[in-house]
Amino acid sequence: MDDPVFVIHGVANRDQEGFTATVADLQTASGLDMVPIYWGDLGADDRFVTAALPTRPVAVPGARKSGGLRGMNEPPSPVIPEPALVSALASAPQAPDQWTQVETAVRERLASAEQQAGSGMRDGPRHGDADGILEYLAGEWRTTEWLRRTDDSVLLFETGRSLAEALIEAADLRADGAGSYDGLRAGDEGEGRLRRMVRNRLRDLDRVAGAAIQATAGRLNDALRTKFGPGTTRFLGDALVYQRHREAIHARVRQSIDSVDPALGRTSDRPVRVAAHSLGGVIAVDMATAAAPLWTSSLVTFGSQAAFLHACDPRGGQILPYSGSRPVVLPPSLARWTNLWEPLDMLAFVAAGVFQLHDGSAPVDICVPHPASTGLWTHSSYWDLPSVASEISTAMADR
Repeated sequence: MDDPVFVIHGVANRDQEGFTATVADLQTASGLDMVPIYWGDLGADDRFVTAALPTRPVAVPGARKSGGLRGMNEPPSPVIPEPALVSALASAPQAPDQWTQVETAVRERLASAEQQAGSGMRDGPRHGDADGILEYLAGEWRTTEWLRRTDDSVLLFETGRSLAEALIEAADLRADGAGSYDGLRAGDEGEGRLRRMVRNRLRDLDRVAGAAIQATAGRLNDALRTKFGPGTTRFLGDALVYQRHREAIHARVRQSIDSVDPALGRTSDRPVRVAAHSLGGVIAVDMATAAAPLWTSSLVTFGSQAAFLHACDPRGGQILPYSGSRPVVLPPSLARWTNLWEPLDMLAFVAAGVFQLHDGSAPVDICVPHPASTGLWTHSSYWDLPSVASEISTAMADR
């Protein structure tokens, strides 16, 4: 019978019962016998970290600054996002080929409509008649607030398509049924109506783009302050405390292993298998590479920072500092290492660029998919991902 896999949690875990239940779920998902190792009570006191986080009041749609009822015709107040977030989501004003992309999309859609008309499907607009309105729109483009700040090709393409649809609809709705842009011709009373129509369509699209960007920025702002802020602060708190209380935390891990079998991890003949999250992965690597190591046959880390921290501040033990020219060779006490990272987890790092296993191979870095249900703060999402349980099971079976 195989020895169990010891599971070490990461930062900001103060719920021992909850962690035990989480490991039980991971055990069921992976099919492996697992033993939780809890050290959260030795970490930072994070009860009051939010008192040190900055806050910014955000306008609430529909809310008044003073008392009284809002009038029926009064527009709702916009949500005011962080300016830096909006700048990050909207690129520098007037990208050089913006209008070219929009105009190309318009002409492609109009050409498609003309082909449909030629096949008898419907009367289509004459392509040449659109030149004047496109010239007019090119001037109007400079007045947009949001669209002129984007360089996203998909958004520009869809904007062009929508403007083309407005032109096609105008041609289709001509009272004389000619299906043309006669309203563009000088002196025609329809010229003003058609220009207003496409101008209003452009402004509508600009307003929708702005609302989408602001909504995204608002959600990101909220996540940064309510999720990333406290989460990062708690990570830093536990990381700092770990440097001071490293011996006590290592002793807790050793004690938990001894409770199963005191011989485990003492020699190369009885190595342990470890799965560790976040700072737990740093603890596992530190112990496996210490002067008196915890012999580890298989290590799986997820959302961990061992390589990042070693590149910034050498961990000591049996491993040399990272020089930048070649990976650091790990001792034989850490035989195999699988490192999982999630694309949106800003606290996850790869290992193969910094470390090399004793046999000359590299740690295996695996990107696990991002589930939309986890939102933007993904550092704690690994526990519930089927792919993580599957990778742990695979790594631990390869002995």
